[in-house]
Amino acid sequence: MRRRRNAKILATLGPASSSQHQIRALFEAGADAFRLNFSHGSHADQAERYRALRAVEAETERPVAVVIDLQGPKLRVGTFRDGAIELARGARFRLDLGPEAGDQERVSLPHPEIFQAISPGTELLLDDGKIRLRVEEVGPEHAETQVLSGGRLSNSKGVNVPNVILPLSPLTEKDRRDLQFGLDLGADWVALSFVQRPEDVAEARRLIAGRAAIMAKIEKPAAVDHLDQIIDLSEGIMIARGDLGVELPPEDVPGLQKRIVRAARAAGKPVVVATQMLESMISAPAPTRAEASDVATAVYDGADALMLSAETAAGAYPAEAVAMMDRIITKVERDPLYRGYLDAYHAEAEHTAADAITLAARQVASTMRSAAIVTYTTTGSTALRAARERPDQPILGLITLFATARRLALVWGLHGVVCEDAKNIDHMVERACHYAIDSGFASAGSSLVITAGVPFGTPGSTNLLRIAWVR
Repeated sequence: MRRRRNAKILATLGPASSSQHQIRALFEAGADAFRLNFSHGSHADQAERYRALRAVEAETERPVAVVIDLQGPKLRVGTFRDGAIELARGARFRLDLGPEAGDQERVSLPHPEIFQAISPGTELLLDDGKIRLRVEEVGPEHAETQVLSGGRLSNSKGVNVPNVILPLSPLTEKDRRDLQFGLDLGADWVALSFVQRPEDVAEARRLIAGRAAIMAKIEKPAAVDHLDQIIDLSEGIMIARGDLGVELPPEDVPGLQKRIVRAARAAGKPVVVATQMLESMISAPAPTRAEASDVATAVYDGADALMLSAETAAGAYPAEAVAMMDRIITKVERDPLYRGYLDAYHAEAEHTAADAITLAARQVASTMRSAAIVTYTTTGSTALRAARERPDQPILGLITLFATARRLALVWGLHGVVCEDAKNIDHMVERACHYAIDSGFASAGSSLVITAGVPFGTPGSTNLLRIAWVR
């Protein structure tokens, strides 16, 4: 089932989309990959969703990427005697390690790491930033604060500490159990939450040990300060705009989104734009015009994939949300202005044979008006290079490993087919023409631009470009 667009759709599974029938409906509406959110649901729930989506994959004979999203540390205040309080601007309020129920004067904050990292002047954000506190005095087990923005504060609301690196691993004990479970299931990607520094990604990499690709979630301002190193250590990036928008002023997020997309594109790493893309479709059958524009912006920027969260996991219109996103992406990519926006930036090629071949393939395919660029790949590096160029033509990836094909399902413009490696150049051309016709890319008389590595079967050896004519 060939998609008629380049940007991919990542749909989150949940109570509204757990059955094989529901997942099939999401796939047919346009979902290319599925996210299992380990912040919600039991292992049994996630295993059943995984089984159902792999059944859909087998039915449709299309590689599907599965992303497990780890919860990460959740910083929360304790409970209140009366369930909630009202904080007035200018009031004093104490946070401490005490286990007692809170009142108008104080509440428990059972995270000693926060008290270790903050200092007078640090701002704390509670309940997704609705309440702002400024630290006036801090000790090992408490902080005295002043309320900058007040309001109602109820039990177990979240706490954000912007502009401070907390001495916390991104992997809690729960995350480690979830990670092992997800890897045993067969997850293709691990979305890593609470990344603050490159060492956080390195820690996860040691645990994952190559069994899945790492998608670092950029949701903390501290991560932005180390963006290039985090991209280098990750196979992909997710721009988690919800948490990022809590810890940063809203006006900073759009420009930062563009910066992260461009940095990931430059590195040839898939980048996913996530959170609140079609949020009104949780309860409405159509999005707002602003949401449609938000989706379009990510497409114009050249993001690899766009994610739906609660829209498909718990919303009333999951398949409709995917179909709407599919329609917006398709419309944008047919806009005469789209190619101009996309071509406004191209990553500088490295001084390697592989990059030279890939750059030439894009130029030759454009000049020849070829039906497709065909890449033979085992590890995925050749296909990723082709996608980094954002060519006019679709990319047909002939992939020798199913695990690689699944990971590449999130990559811009790539249609993956699992097949045997070429035996020789004639076989390479014959296979490319066969799959280009079979997948609906080409017909008799079409030209194809083929890249591969010789000797065949040698990963990472892209050194051959061939123009072929379909007969």
